[in-house]
Amino acid sequence: MALEFTDANFQTEVLDSKQLSVVDFWAEWCGPCRAIGPVIEELSKEYDGTVKVGKVNVDHNPQISMNFGITSIPAILFIKDGKVVDKLVGAQPKSNFVKKIESLK
Repeated sequence: MALEFTDANFQTEVLDSKQLSVVDFWAEWCGPCRAIGPVIEELSKEYDGTVKVGKVNVDHNPQISMNFGITSIPAILFIKDGKVVDKLVGAQPKSNFVKKIESLK
């Protein structure tokens, strides 16, 4: 199951992690966000133990969203060693996520 990243745990779970993190910024009211939800869940199972895959609800965690300049959702950030190394915005096919993950991990 995809991890839930929050304002409280983002530093330790994502920024301080040595693993690649895939962070989906989403909201319940966002249709495209709900469309890629199952893809994020699949990725979290497939990469369990090698890549951290999780979600940030922008309505509940405004600080992280502001820190990363999130203005459109879904926005998926790829973070490694505390830095954003790539980004996808909008609903995407699973293959796009897999290509990014494989090239970055």
